[in-house]
Amino acid sequence: MFRTILVANRGEIAVRIIRTCRDMGIRTVALYDNSDLSSLHVRLADECVQLSSGALYHDAAAIVQIARDHNADAIHPGYGFLAEHSAFARACEDAGITFIGPSSTTLEKVRDKIATLETVRAAGIAVPRHSPHAYRASEWEALRDAAERLGYPLVLKAYSGGRSHGTRLVREPAQLESMAQHAHSAALTAFGDERLYLEEAFLPAHYLEVQIVGDRHGSLIHLGERDGSIQHNHRKVVEESPAPYLTDAQRKELWRQALAIGRLLGCVSTCTVEFVLDSQGRFYFTEVKARIQVEHPITEMRTGIDLVRTQIQIAAGEPLGLSQDDVALRGCAIQVRVNAEDPWNHYLPSPGHLRRFRFPGGPGVRVDTYAYGGCDVPVRYDPLLAKVVAWDDTRAGALGRLRRAVADFAISGVQTNLPLIQRILDAPEFTAGTYDSEFTRRPLPGAEVPPEHLRNLAIAAALAYIRRGIDSSGALPDRAHSGWHRDSRKLPQ
Repeated sequence: MFRTILVANRGEIAVRIIRTCRDMGIRTVALYDNSDLSSLHVRLADECVQLSSGALYHDAAAIVQIARDHNADAIHPGYGFLAEHSAFARACEDAGITFIGPSSTTLEKVRDKIATLETVRAAGIAVPRHSPHAYRASEWEALRDAAERLGYPLVLKAYSGGRSHGTRLVREPAQLESMAQHAHSAALTAFGDERLYLEEAFLPAHYLEVQIVGDRHGSLIHLGERDGSIQHNHRKVVEESPAPYLTDAQRKELWRQALAIGRLLGCVSTCTVEFVLDSQGRFYFTEVKARIQVEHPITEMRTGIDLVRTQIQIAAGEPLGLSQDDVALRGCAIQVRVNAEDPWNHYLPSPGHLRRFRFPGGPGVRVDTYAYGGCDVPVRYDPLLAKVVAWDDTRAGALGRLRRAVADFAISGVQTNLPLIQRILDAPEFTAGTYDSEFTRRPLPGAEVPPEHLRNLAIAAALAYIRRGIDSSGALPDRAHSGWHRDSRKLPQ
């Protein structure tokens, strides 16, 4: 087993990895920049190293050198940043440092999205219609022609990365140019590769993913599916397992296809096989995420399997030690992402100093976070502040626990999307489990402010205005003696 692991990541996933390493008696080295200095992962690691390169967590050469300098015999990349970069995995291998994840060969294979789709299609598994090539920003006319041949609606996807960055849904031709410009820029920033490819879009649909785990001795198992259909900007807001709308036959077929794809592509460690389910009940494979997923706690809550520990053990050459029959999928787990952003102001990030951060607990509730009262939320990174997972024997029980957990949060210093999450969880569609990918385009309950709330807000605003006008002696200026002032005396303090 490894003696020292360098965690090449930040935020809640770095905290998650460090805690498992501590359980296993493995020393950890954490990375940070100036904006991350107060993050919890810096306080939990055995040793911390400040990143000085302008590329920060994207600087593969610098990170490998830090690992060498601090005698790390393995690197855990988490998710994002360099987690799916084959060149980084190869640099680790060349330096004699174990990369905790799939091999550089597997990463290179699955990062070529079009080739992966074609490989899977040739094996008899359905894939969406897609463009035969990827296109740079300078190849606008070729991209436009490919879109016309494919038809609308369609999805622009980053050729070298995941769903959230560089992905844009284009519903009609008039949107294509603007969407392509934004997608090229986002893909270049996130992955260093501006190329995009096109894929047919299914509307409405469900987004499904199957967690698979394989060792270096030929064992490969699945750990059930997750639904991630409720998204904003192609980032999952709510995810749950099991998918509430699948029949037993559909679920078994989904698992079968995921394992077949995993074997076909030589998946080792933890990988996620992603699918789209169309309105006719047909599955289409879309891509493989060859890393730990943001949503892995859902699977851990249902199976009792520590996926980070499993990753580390597999990377160290140990056998999986589990057969498919050993996996027990129990109850239901639902996760929400609490982001430091303002959903009522175009989802603008809300960085700042956390004056208060109280998070929930209790039976069946788990919170993964890097935050605490007194730490800073940086501006340059993903606004994910915390992940909250609730588990229970039934979906209704898990949903009840999650609603309570979300209400138990007390956060001040930054704006969050907690009010939006509460509305999603209270929506009849979500309660019934009948939502789909178009859920966020429909009005949510409570979108209209009741008249009595507007009246109370007006009174509160008037009180605030009056109190600002009170001088140091406590006397009200003449301008404040009005009907509003008289009425305010009747209000309870």
